[in-house]
Amino acid sequence: IGERGGLPTQVTHHKIIGRPNWGKSVETLQAVDRARARGVDVTIDTYPYTASSTSIQGALLPAWAPEGGRKQMLARLGDAGTRAKVKAEIVRIIQNERGGGDPRNIVIAACDWDASLAGKNLSEIARSRGLAARGPALDKELTVDHAADAALWIVERGGCQAVFHAIGEEDLERILRHPATMIASDGEIPTFGVASPHPRSYGTFARVLAVYARDSQVVTLEDAIRKMTAFPAARLGLADRGVVRPGLKADLVVFDPAKVKDRATFERPH
Repeated sequence: IGERGGLPTQVTHHKIIGRPNWGKSVETLQAVDRARARGVDVTIDTYPYTASSTSIQGALLPAWAPEGGRKQMLARLGDAGTRAKVKAEIVRIIQNERGGGDPRNIVIAACDWDASLAGKNLSEIARSRGLAARGPALDKELTVDHAADAALWIVERGGCQAVFHAIGEEDLERILRHPATMIASDGEIPTFGVASPHPRSYGTFARVLAVYARDSQVVTLEDAIRKMTAFPAARLGLADRGVVRPGLKADLVVFDPAKVKDRATFERPH
């Protein structure tokens, strides 16, 4: 689209989701490199976590299920045959994509209609609703099947935001290191102490500095800062900030590179 339209193109919060897809960042980045070599104005942004976050409906339902709005979606789910098809797709997505093969990887971040669900995973919700058997002998396929029922229950009640642990660390590092990549949180401005949001909303930039620049040296400190400041400012056309220069906006952060650390975790995001 960018190439044919002559448009600046952003591969935004780029990630590789689902264990069967891990390693494919090699191919996606090669595609970006080939496009840039052809003159396409394409860049990338990413965040430093092996989990994504979006709605249960957006992540687990097949794209055709919510078409036409909520009323039509609920009508589809009310039809036994269509519901079975939707559920089969949810099972596949839990196994191969957003669920990372285990419904425990799907953790509720926030629910407007039931705040108590925040922090609980899909397996726990299935069990609390009597949808899944208890005990160590529980068949994994059965667990995913019942988790899909729990997901459908959530969607029918109004939906929830969730965190999905299904991203490979090697892909994360490969994307972060790429010269066309800048850093973005893909987060929100959360209300402190409310719900269980993705820790990226608090920790993204400190985490890059601590984990990926200082500790594992995936990127240099200088390049990490450029990817957070000068690069995105230039990309957005913000000519008055992003670098330290006389006459520009004095947006300065002073930190100790030996001590900087992200404190937000998935268990304690605030």
